[in-house]
Amino acid sequence: MEYITLGKTGLRVSRLGLGGIPIQRVDAAAARALLDAAEAAGISFIDSARGYSVSEELIGQAIEGRRDRFVLATKTMSRDRDGMARDIETSLKNFRTDYIDLYQVHNPSLQQLEQITSPGGALEALREAREAGKIGHLGLTAHSPEVFARALELDWVETVMFPYNIVETQAAELMERAREKNVGFINMKSLSGGAIEDARLALRFAAANPNVSVVLPGMYAPEEVEQNAAAVADTSPLTEEELARAEALRRELGTSFCRRCGYCAPCTAGIDIPNNFVFHGYLSRYGLADWARGRYGALAAHASDCVECGACEERCPYQLPIREMLKKVAADFGM
Repeated sequence: MEYITLGKTGLRVSRLGLGGIPIQRVDAAAARALLDAAEAAGISFIDSARGYSVSEELIGQAIEGRRDRFVLATKTMSRDRDGMARDIETSLKNFRTDYIDLYQVHNPSLQQLEQITSPGGALEALREAREAGKIGHLGLTAHSPEVFARALELDWVETVMFPYNIVETQAAELMERAREKNVGFINMKSLSGGAIEDARLALRFAAANPNVSVVLPGMYAPEEVEQNAAAVADTSPLTEEELARAEALRRELGTSFCRRCGYCAPCTAGIDIPNNFVFHGYLSRYGLADWARGRYGALAAHASDCVECGACEERCPYQLPIREMLKKVAADFGM
Protein backbone atom coordinates (compact mmCIF):
# COMPACT_ATOMS: atom_id res chain seq x y z
CA MET A 1 0.00 0.00 0.00
CA GLU A 2 1.23 3.46 -0.89
CA TYR A 3 0.99 6.18 1.76
CA ILE A 4 0.85 9.92 1.16
CA THR A 5 0.62 13.12 3.18
CA LEU A 6 -2.94 14.42 2.98
CA GLY A 7 -2.32 18.01 1.94
CA LYS A 8 -1.78 20.59 4.64
CA THR A 9 -3.25 18.28 7.31
CA GLY A 10 0.11 16.54 7.55
CA LEU A 11 -1.72 13.23 8.11
CA ARG A 12 -0.04 10.16 6.61
CA VAL A 13 -2.79 8.09 5.02
CA SER A 14 -3.16 5.16 2.66
CA ARG A 15 -3.71 6.03 -1.00
CA LEU A 16 -6.78 3.77 -0.90
CA GLY A 17 -9.42 4.67 1.67
CA LEU A 18 -12.59 2.92 2.78
CA GLY A 19 -15.86 4.72 2.08
CA GLY A 20 -18.49 4.10 4.75
CA ILE A 21 -21.79 4.24 2.83
CA PRO A 22 -22.17 0.52 1.94
CA ILE A 23 -21.28 -0.67 5.45
CA GLN A 24 -24.91 0.12 6.34
CA ARG A 25 -25.80 -3.11 4.54
CA VAL A 26 -24.01 -5.40 7.01
CA ASP A 27 -24.08 -6.33 10.69
CA ALA A 28 -21.44 -5.82 13.38
CA ALA A 29 -19.65 -9.11 12.70
CA ALA A 30 -19.39 -8.39 8.99
CA ALA A 31 -18.22 -4.86 9.70
CA ARG A 32 -15.42 -6.21 11.89
CA ALA A 33 -14.40 -8.64 9.15
CA LEU A 34 -14.36 -5.72 6.70
CA LEU A 35 -12.10 -3.65 8.95
CA ASP A 36 -9.87 -6.69 9.56
CA ALA A 37 -9.42 -6.99 5.80
CA ALA A 38 -8.81 -3.25 5.48
CA GLU A 39 -6.10 -3.31 8.13
CA ALA A 40 -4.48 -6.36 6.54
CA ALA A 41 -4.44 -4.56 3.18
CA GLY A 42 -2.80 -1.50 4.73
CA ILE A 43 -5.83 0.78 4.48
CA SER A 44 -5.61 3.42 7.18
CA PHE A 45 -8.12 6.07 5.98
CA ILE A 46 -11.81 5.54 6.78
CA ASP A 47 -14.60 7.96 5.91
CA SER A 48 -18.20 7.98 7.14
CA ALA A 49 -20.94 10.55 7.77
CA ARG A 50 -23.64 11.41 10.25
CA GLY A 51 -26.17 10.80 7.50
CA TYR A 52 -25.08 7.21 6.84
CA SER A 53 -27.42 5.74 9.48
CA VAL A 54 -25.42 3.10 11.45
CA SER A 55 -22.14 3.50 9.54
CA GLU A 56 -20.27 5.41 12.27
CA GLU A 57 -21.45 3.01 14.97
CA LEU A 58 -20.44 -0.13 13.05
CA ILE A 59 -17.04 1.34 12.28
CA GLY A 60 -16.60 2.38 15.92
CA GLN A 61 -17.35 -1.11 17.17
CA ALA A 62 -15.04 -2.66 14.58
CA ILE A 63 -12.00 -0.49 15.37
CA GLU A 64 -12.35 -0.51 19.16
CA GLY A 65 -9.00 -1.47 20.63
CA ARG A 66 -7.11 -0.48 17.48
CA ARG A 67 -8.26 3.12 16.99
CA ASP A 68 -4.69 4.36 16.59
CA ARG A 69 -4.20 2.28 13.44
CA PHE A 70 -6.72 4.33 11.46
CA VAL A 71 -7.27 7.92 10.35
CA LEU A 72 -10.97 8.63 10.91
CA ALA A 73 -12.95 11.10 8.83
CA THR A 74 -16.64 11.92 8.95
CA LYS A 75 -18.99 14.72 7.96
CA THR A 76 -22.33 16.33 8.69
CA MET A 77 -25.00 18.46 7.05
CA SER A 78 -25.29 20.73 10.10
CA ARG A 79 -24.85 24.38 9.18
CA ASP A 80 -25.14 26.20 12.51
CA ARG A 81 -22.92 26.17 15.60
CA ASP A 82 -25.24 24.24 17.92
CA GLY A 83 -26.11 21.58 15.36
CA MET A 84 -22.47 21.05 14.44
CA ALA A 85 -21.46 20.81 18.12
CA ARG A 86 -24.12 18.14 18.72
CA ASP A 87 -23.08 16.15 15.66
CA ILE A 88 -19.42 16.20 16.64
CA GLU A 89 -20.31 14.75 20.04
CA THR A 90 -22.52 12.11 18.41
CA SER A 91 -19.74 11.11 16.03
CA LEU A 92 -17.26 10.80 18.90
CA LYS A 93 -19.69 8.57 20.79
CA ASN A 94 -20.43 6.44 17.73
CA PHE A 95 -16.77 5.96 16.87
CA ARG A 96 -15.98 5.17 20.56
CA THR A 97 -13.09 7.61 20.48
CA ASP A 98 -12.09 10.94 22.00
CA TYR A 99 -10.88 12.46 18.72
CA ILE A 100 -11.69 12.43 15.01
CA ASP A 101 -8.86 13.18 12.60
CA LEU A 102 -10.87 14.98 9.91
CA TYR A 103 -14.33 16.52 10.25
CA GLN A 104 -15.94 17.76 7.05
CA VAL A 105 -18.77 20.11 6.17
CA HIS A 106 -20.98 17.88 4.05
CA ASN A 107 -22.03 19.15 0.61
CA PRO A 108 -22.99 22.80 1.31
CA SER A 109 -24.36 25.17 -1.31
CA LEU A 110 -22.70 28.53 -1.82
CA GLN A 111 -25.45 30.11 0.28
CA GLN A 112 -24.98 27.56 3.05
CA LEU A 113 -21.24 28.21 3.02
CA GLU A 114 -22.04 31.81 3.91
CA GLN A 115 -24.14 30.61 6.85
CA ILE A 116 -21.46 28.18 7.98
CA THR A 117 -18.77 30.88 8.10
CA SER A 118 -20.98 33.63 9.59
CA PRO A 119 -21.37 34.31 13.34
CA GLY A 120 -23.25 31.41 14.91
CA GLY A 121 -22.34 29.17 11.98
CA ALA A 122 -20.96 25.63 12.03
CA LEU A 123 -17.37 26.79 11.63
CA GLU A 124 -17.43 28.17 15.16
CA ALA A 125 -18.19 24.73 16.59
CA LEU A 126 -15.57 23.09 14.39
CA ARG A 127 -12.87 25.48 15.56
CA GLU A 128 -13.91 25.06 19.20
CA ALA A 129 -13.76 21.28 18.86
CA ARG A 130 -10.35 21.52 17.21
CA GLU A 131 -9.03 23.71 20.02
CA ALA A 132 -10.38 21.17 22.53
CA GLY A 133 -8.57 18.33 20.74
CA LYS A 134 -11.80 16.60 19.70
CA ILE A 135 -11.06 16.95 16.00
CA GLY A 136 -7.76 17.40 14.24
CA HIS A 137 -8.47 18.92 10.84
CA LEU A 138 -11.26 20.53 8.81
CA GLY A 139 -12.49 19.71 5.34
CA LEU A 140 -15.41 20.07 2.97
CA THR A 141 -17.27 17.81 0.55
CA ALA A 142 -19.01 19.06 -2.57
CA HIS A 143 -20.70 18.09 -5.82
CA SER A 144 -20.73 21.57 -7.34
CA PRO A 145 -17.61 22.94 -9.07
CA GLU A 146 -18.58 26.41 -7.83
CA VAL A 147 -18.48 25.23 -4.21
CA PHE A 148 -15.16 23.45 -4.87
CA ALA A 149 -13.71 26.67 -6.27
CA ARG A 150 -14.98 28.69 -3.31
CA ALA A 151 -13.58 26.14 -0.85
CA LEU A 152 -10.10 26.70 -2.26
CA GLU A 153 -10.39 30.36 -1.22
CA LEU A 154 -11.13 29.49 2.42
CA ASP A 155 -8.03 29.19 4.58
CA TRP A 156 -9.65 26.75 7.04
CA VAL A 157 -10.36 24.12 4.36
CA GLU A 158 -7.58 21.52 4.49
CA THR A 159 -9.22 18.86 2.29
CA VAL A 160 -11.89 18.72 -0.39
CA MET A 161 -13.87 15.60 -1.29
CA PHE A 162 -15.37 15.68 -4.79
CA PRO A 163 -16.46 13.23 -7.52
CA TYR A 164 -13.83 12.19 -10.05
CA ASN A 165 -14.08 9.17 -12.32
CA ILE A 166 -14.01 8.03 -15.93
CA VAL A 167 -17.26 9.89 -16.65
CA GLU A 168 -16.95 12.84 -14.27
CA THR A 169 -13.80 14.82 -14.96
CA GLN A 170 -15.35 18.30 -14.72
CA ALA A 171 -13.19 19.23 -11.73
CA ALA A 172 -9.81 18.37 -13.27
CA GLU A 173 -8.55 21.97 -13.26
CA LEU A 174 -9.78 22.54 -9.70
CA MET A 175 -7.99 19.38 -8.59
CA GLU A 176 -4.77 20.79 -10.02
CA ARG A 177 -5.36 24.05 -8.17
CA ALA A 178 -6.03 22.13 -4.94
CA ARG A 179 -2.68 20.40 -5.26
CA GLU A 180 -0.94 23.73 -5.84
CA LYS A 181 -2.54 25.07 -2.65
CA ASN A 182 -1.62 21.87 -0.74
CA VAL A 183 -5.30 21.05 -0.14
CA GLY A 184 -5.78 17.29 0.03
CA PHE A 185 -8.12 15.89 -2.62
CA ILE A 186 -10.30 12.95 -1.56
CA ASN A 187 -11.79 11.21 -4.57
CA MET A 188 -15.38 10.08 -4.08
CA LYS A 189 -17.59 8.34 -6.65
CA SER A 190 -14.57 6.69 -8.26
CA LEU A 191 -16.93 4.02 -9.65
CA SER A 192 -19.52 6.61 -10.70
CA GLY A 193 -21.82 5.54 -7.90
CA GLY A 194 -21.64 1.92 -9.05
CA ALA A 195 -22.40 2.73 -12.69
CA ILE A 196 -18.93 1.52 -13.70
CA GLU A 197 -18.84 -2.24 -13.13
CA ASP A 198 -15.16 -2.63 -13.97
CA ALA A 199 -13.87 -1.59 -10.54
CA ARG A 200 -10.23 -2.29 -11.34
CA LEU A 201 -10.28 0.00 -14.37
CA ALA A 202 -12.16 2.72 -12.48
CA LEU A 203 -9.77 2.70 -9.53
CA ARG A 204 -6.66 2.58 -11.73
CA PHE A 205 -8.02 5.56 -13.65
CA ALA A 206 -8.56 7.57 -10.47
CA ALA A 207 -5.25 6.60 -8.88
CA ALA A 208 -3.36 7.49 -12.06
CA ASN A 209 -4.14 11.17 -11.50
CA PRO A 210 -1.38 12.67 -9.30
CA ASN A 211 -3.85 15.31 -8.06
CA VAL A 212 -5.84 12.60 -6.28
CA SER A 213 -4.63 12.17 -2.70
CA VAL A 214 -6.98 9.38 -1.60
CA VAL A 215 -9.14 7.11 -3.75
CA LEU A 216 -12.26 6.41 -1.70
CA PRO A 217 -14.59 3.67 -3.00
CA GLY A 218 -17.36 2.40 -0.77
CA MET A 219 -16.78 -1.16 0.44
CA TYR A 220 -18.69 -3.67 2.54
CA ALA A 221 -17.04 -7.06 1.88
CA PRO A 222 -13.47 -8.30 2.49
CA GLU A 223 -13.14 -9.49 -1.11
CA GLU A 224 -13.84 -5.96 -2.32
CA VAL A 225 -11.03 -4.70 -0.10
CA GLU A 226 -8.58 -7.19 -1.58
CA GLN A 227 -9.60 -6.46 -5.18
CA ASN A 228 -9.54 -2.69 -4.72
CA ALA A 229 -6.20 -2.74 -2.92
CA ALA A 230 -4.69 -4.76 -5.76
CA ALA A 231 -6.05 -2.28 -8.33
CA VAL A 232 -4.64 0.79 -6.59
CA ALA A 233 -1.33 -0.98 -5.92
CA ASP A 234 -0.85 -1.43 -9.68
CA THR A 235 0.84 1.86 -10.52
CA SER A 236 1.82 0.91 -14.06
CA PRO A 237 0.53 3.32 -16.75
CA LEU A 238 -2.92 2.60 -18.13
CA THR A 239 -2.60 0.36 -21.19
CA GLU A 240 -3.99 1.23 -24.61
CA GLU A 241 -6.67 -1.40 -24.03
CA GLU A 242 -7.65 0.17 -20.69
CA LEU A 243 -7.76 3.64 -22.19
CA ALA A 244 -10.00 2.32 -24.97
CA ARG A 245 -12.34 0.69 -22.44
CA ALA A 246 -12.47 3.92 -20.46
CA GLU A 247 -13.39 5.88 -23.58
CA ALA A 248 -16.09 3.35 -24.44
CA LEU A 249 -17.56 3.70 -20.94
CA ARG A 250 -17.41 7.47 -21.25
CA ARG A 251 -19.41 7.32 -24.48
CA GLU A 252 -21.87 4.79 -23.07
CA LEU A 253 -22.60 6.51 -19.77
CA GLY A 254 -22.01 10.09 -20.79
CA THR A 255 -25.38 10.46 -22.47
CA SER A 256 -27.32 9.44 -19.36
CA PHE A 257 -25.15 10.32 -16.38
CA CYS A 258 -25.77 13.35 -14.18
CA ARG A 259 -22.54 15.12 -13.13
CA ARG A 260 -24.41 17.04 -10.39
CA CYS A 261 -23.11 20.34 -11.75
CA GLY A 262 -26.38 22.09 -10.86
CA TYR A 263 -26.72 24.04 -14.11
CA CYS A 264 -30.22 22.56 -14.57
CA ALA A 265 -31.49 24.64 -11.64
CA PRO A 266 -33.81 26.23 -10.82
CA CYS A 267 -36.49 23.68 -11.64
CA THR A 268 -39.94 25.09 -12.45
CA ALA A 269 -41.51 22.53 -10.11
CA GLY A 270 -38.91 22.94 -7.36
CA ILE A 271 -37.28 19.54 -7.96
CA ASP A 272 -33.69 19.11 -6.77
CA ILE A 273 -32.82 17.27 -9.97
CA PRO A 274 -29.26 16.14 -9.09
CA ASN A 275 -30.33 14.69 -5.73
CA ASN A 276 -33.21 12.83 -7.36
CA PHE A 277 -30.61 11.10 -9.51
CA VAL A 278 -28.21 10.57 -6.59
CA PHE A 279 -30.81 8.76 -4.48
CA HIS A 280 -31.95 6.75 -7.50
CA GLY A 281 -28.38 5.53 -7.85
CA TYR A 282 -28.38 4.34 -4.25
CA LEU A 283 -31.68 2.57 -4.91
CA SER A 284 -30.65 0.87 -8.14
CA ARG A 285 -26.91 0.26 -7.74
CA TYR A 286 -25.83 0.41 -4.10
CA GLY A 287 -28.28 -2.06 -2.62
CA LEU A 288 -29.43 0.55 -0.08
CA ALA A 289 -33.10 0.67 -1.01
CA ASP A 290 -34.53 1.53 2.42
CA TRP A 291 -31.98 4.29 3.03
CA ALA A 292 -32.47 5.66 -0.47
CA ARG A 293 -36.27 5.66 -0.14
CA GLY A 294 -36.05 7.53 3.15
CA ARG A 295 -33.75 10.18 1.69
CA TYR A 296 -35.78 10.49 -1.49
CA GLY A 297 -39.04 10.72 0.44
CA ALA A 298 -37.66 13.60 2.51
CA LEU A 299 -37.05 15.74 -0.58
CA ALA A 300 -39.38 18.71 -0.95
CA ALA A 301 -40.28 17.74 -4.53
CA HIS A 302 -39.98 14.45 -6.38
CA ALA A 303 -39.43 13.30 -9.93
CA SER A 304 -43.17 12.75 -10.35
CA ASP A 305 -43.70 16.49 -9.85
CA CYS A 306 -41.98 17.24 -13.17
CA VAL A 307 -44.20 19.34 -15.47
CA GLU A 308 -42.00 18.56 -18.50
CA CYS A 309 -41.32 22.19 -19.33
CA GLY A 310 -37.84 21.28 -20.60
CA ALA A 311 -36.10 24.32 -19.09
CA CYS A 312 -33.59 22.05 -17.32
CA GLU A 313 -32.59 20.34 -20.55
CA GLU A 314 -31.93 23.69 -22.23
CA ARG A 315 -29.46 24.54 -19.44
CA CYS A 316 -27.78 21.12 -19.12
CA PRO A 317 -24.24 21.38 -20.57
CA TYR A 318 -24.25 17.60 -21.21
CA GLN A 319 -27.54 17.55 -23.18
CA LEU A 320 -29.03 14.92 -20.89
CA PRO A 321 -32.63 13.77 -21.49
CA ILE A 322 -33.56 14.92 -17.98
CA ARG A 323 -37.31 14.58 -18.41
CA GLU A 324 -37.03 10.94 -19.45
CA MET A 325 -34.53 10.27 -16.67
CA LEU A 326 -36.92 11.75 -14.11
CA LYS A 327 -39.69 9.48 -15.36
CA LYS A 328 -37.47 6.48 -14.61
CA VAL A 329 -36.77 7.81 -11.11
CA ALA A 330 -40.49 8.36 -10.46
CA ALA A 331 -41.37 4.88 -11.69
CA ASP A 332 -38.73 3.14 -9.58
CA PHE A 333 -39.52 5.10 -6.40
CA GLY A 334 -43.26 5.07 -7.03
CA MET A 335 -43.55 8.83 -6.52
